[in-house]
Amino acid sequence: MSILEVTGLKKNFGGLSVLKGIDLTLEKGRALALIGASGSGKTTLLRCLNFLETPDAGTIRVNGEKIFDASDPSFKNERGIRRKRLHFGLVFQSFNLFPQYNTLRNVTLAMELLAREHPDYKQNKAAILKQAEADARAILERVGLSDKLFSYPHQLSGGQQQRVAIARALALSPDILCFDEPTSALDPELTGEVLRVIKSLAENETTMIIVTHEMQFARDVSDTVIFMDEGSIIEQGPPEKVFGNPSEERTQRFLERYSAS
Repeated sequence: MSILEVTGLKKNFGGLSVLKGIDLTLEKGRALALIGASGSGKTTLLRCLNFLETPDAGTIRVNGEKIFDASDPSFKNERGIRRKRLHFGLVFQSFNLFPQYNTLRNVTLAMELLAREHPDYKQNKAAILKQAEADARAILERVGLSDKLFSYPHQLSGGQQQRVAIARALALSPDILCFDEPTSALDPELTGEVLRVIKSLAENETTMIIVTHEMQFARDVSDTVIFMDEGSIIEQGPPEKVFGNPSEERTQRFLERYSAS
């Protein structure tokens, strides 16, 4: 069953065409890796899926429901878009934690803000917040941070901060978890701990889209690999095919260049 269907997605910045009609599907419980050179459109695609950018053309469906249609102005209502963002969780390159809050509060804050929209929030506030904290503690244990609940971001390593960011994204139970170069801001020795968490999520069939320059990791963790170049999907398929026997010359050149660097 396809959890995500993207059709004809385009995005322009001024006269620059950054996405040139992206079509893709993603099955529930699968991991999709997006690879390609910087500037190929990978991050813009993630930002369009998370409604941080508004596509100029195309449609997005999640669980069979059309959540965006660029040709229909009714899909561009800001309040509606905020709700649609909840289908996706996005882990940024640079953590984006709130420095004034400890680990636990960084995770529970978004849960609390969402809970406030529930019609029974005022009557059941204490029980709802208690459950949110219990859920946050369980998620932080899952990413190996149960001993850092009351530490502040400045007291954490880069790898630990990124794991808090992953926990925060998981806390809202998104249909699809998105990673935008999750290790690019980390020292090499801290990269492994974050990659291990993402790999464990994949092993537990978390539906994910991962933009990464870690080619071996993409090969190990993904079910499908998409190679993008100049705003287009050039090649896609299982990792053993894309990495082991790419059919497109541009894919071959990219992988050769990358392995030589």
